[in-house]
Amino acid sequence: MKTKTFNPFIITGYESPEYFCDRERETRELLDALENGRNVTLTSPRRMGKTGLILHAFHILKERKPKAVTIYMDLFSTESLEDFTRMFASEVLGSLDSNPMKILKQATAILKGIRPNITIDGITGKAKVGIDIEQGEEEHTLSQVFDYLKQSSKDCYIAFDEFQQIAQYPEKNVEALLRSYIQNIHNVHFIFSGSQSHLLSEMFLSPKRPFYQSTANKTIGAIDCDPYFNFASKFFSVQGRILPFEVFEAVYRQYDGHTWYIQKIMNQLYGGPYANIDDAAVIEATGQILRENDYYYQMLLRSYTKGQAKLLKAVAAEGLVKEITSGSFISKYGLTATSSVKSASNRLIENELLYRSPEGYMIYDRFFGLWLRSLSKE
Repeated sequence: MKTKTFNPFIITGYESPEYFCDRERETRELLDALENGRNVTLTSPRRMGKTGLILHAFHILKERKPKAVTIYMDLFSTESLEDFTRMFASEVLGSLDSNPMKILKQATAILKGIRPNITIDGITGKAKVGIDIEQGEEEHTLSQVFDYLKQSSKDCYIAFDEFQQIAQYPEKNVEALLRSYIQNIHNVHFIFSGSQSHLLSEMFLSPKRPFYQSTANKTIGAIDCDPYFNFASKFFSVQGRILPFEVFEAVYRQYDGHTWYIQKIMNQLYGGPYANIDDAAVIEATGQILRENDYYYQMLLRSYTKGQAKLLKAVAAEGLVKEITSGSFISKYGLTATSSVKSASNRLIENELLYRSPEGYMIYDRFFGLWLRSLSKE
């Protein structure tokens, strides 16, 4: 058996095309839109692989256009226009030029009122730009950053991940503000991506919203089982091990083709001491994942009320609940009144612990669902 030096089943980020599975059609369509001047709205359930798809498309763009600038921003942690502007300005300044002194000179000359501070990453050696924004100057600063992008004349491709977050900012004009800048800048192309499809749909498909019909709308789902198996099995073959199709298919079906969970199981199997990749190995690998997350899951469950925790356990036990307020479901698991279940489910959906699909309700985190189900067996 060959020595394992690198686990090819990437769980976070992006490595290279060699470790990126399929998505040929989605990649082609995304690149076609961007290279023909169309901005894109990209939606998928969380952990389905949209970030990997974006970074893969950016990798190809850089190969085709070495001078192009690609910027990926995750807005999930931002809470205000100030947070957004600080992140946006830092990323733009740090990406348009890698020379620290040139960044400082350009920022000082073009971006009036912005106080940049530059540090050098001790590992990568790259300049990291921090931005101080004077209170009340967020809109002016944002305008200057867009002007800076326009004046650069460089082809830029910018992805705002979890873009629906801007609708939660306390400022009420952020959508209209961004739309006014974006529609007038033609050398920069945007991807607006997110996992809350109902919020993104409202932002881009409602006639009442500023971004109405301003993008090409695309969604991504599960990778087909056969190409995913071919991708996974070749890495085990290099190791001198065999991944049987029926074993992979069982994992694929259990998680409905959901990319991250399959990657996590494959990552665990590839890095584990399993001579035979069989159902028993999958069970052990899954158990190890649940054990590693046991403390976190306990703390997560304790952060909710008894009624909410009981509802989570009930949904986990069922796997999929078509009608969460049905009398039979409530009675079976000794839940409280319909109104209480409705209120609890709304809170859990809002916090992304429950997921509501056209088929019904389920636990958002599949591993958390397995962990919850194991509690009822103790």
